[in-house]
Formats: sequence, structure tokens, C-alpha cells
Amino acid sequence: MLYTRKGDNGKTGTFGCSQKISKSSDITEALGSLDEANSYLGICRAQTENSKIKIQETEISKIIYKVQNNLFTIQAQVAGADKKISKNEVQFLEEIISNIEKMLPPIKTFLIPGENIISAQFDFARTLIRRAERRVVAVSEENLAQIDPETLVYLNRLSSLLYAFARFSAQTSGSTETPPTY
Repeated sequence: MLYTRKGDNGKTGTFGCSQKISKSSDITEALGSLDEANSYLGICRAQTENSKIKIQETEISKIIYKVQNNLFTIQAQVAGADKKISKNEVQFLEEIISNIEKMLPPIKTFLIPGENIISAQFDFARTLIRRAERRVVAVSEENLAQIDPETLVYLNRLSSLLYAFARFSAQTSGSTETPPTY
């Protein structure tokens, strides 16, 4: 069944909790933002599926798939499950970011998004992750759920990874990114 009617009154439940909360609560905002970002990463993954672009001998689409799985772990944590992101997952992102950074010219200014479709999609995914990060930080600061510090680090690195993917995608396509003129 694709609908249950359980949320028709504007309330929902979270993992392992019989108490209902408002769909406008900070927890549901965080969960929704993570879900939105994860869904959009699915577009990025589908867009890169046939590109065979590799970082550290791993196709970008496979890296995105791994990230999507980790976002489900974070959603479970926000919902109250005893799930955590490991330091190894953060290190994995950092290694990829460092390797991409070595292939790019130094970035000394903001860049206008949209040099090509996949670069623009990665930039948009980055903004969605930033919003999800802000929502998860709010849940953590309000002590509404136990958010592991590594989760916050992971979300921060993930936005950096997506920024790196956007820059890398623009460069490998031969696009020249431009800074704003202010």
C-alpha cells in the first residue's frame, strides 16, 4: 500500500517511538531536507551513470551511491535509531576532495553555477545538503535527537565534496567557470 492515512492529521512518527510529532517540527524538517537532498543526488547519480568519470579509480556514480546510503544512516539517526556515520566515511570524502583539488586550478573566488548540466546539478545538490546540515544542527542544538558529532562533520564534508564534483565536472567538460562581477 502506498498510503496509510496515518499522517492525514499533520502528525507523523519516528523510528522506535510511539509518540506522534508535528510534520512541521524541527525533526521532520531535518528528515525532509535529508530526503530531498538524497533524492536529488539520485538525479546526479543517474546523470553520471554512463560518464565513467573516475576519482581514485571509482566512478563518480558509485561514490554518489555510497553517499546516498550514508544519508539514510543519518536520517535513521535523526529519527532516533542507534545508527552512526564512522570516521572512515568522513575520511573517504576527504580523500576524494583532496584528489580532486589536486586536479583543479586554485579557486580564489566564488563561481557562478551552471557551466554545464551536471556541474549545475552538483551545485544545487550542495545547497540542498547545506540546508539539510542546518536542519540537523538545529535538531542537535535543541537536543531533540542524539546527533553524533561525526554526522555533522560528514554533512559539512559532503557539501565540500559536491562543490568539488561541480568544479571537476565543469573542468573535465572544458567549460570555463566565471566569477561574479559584483
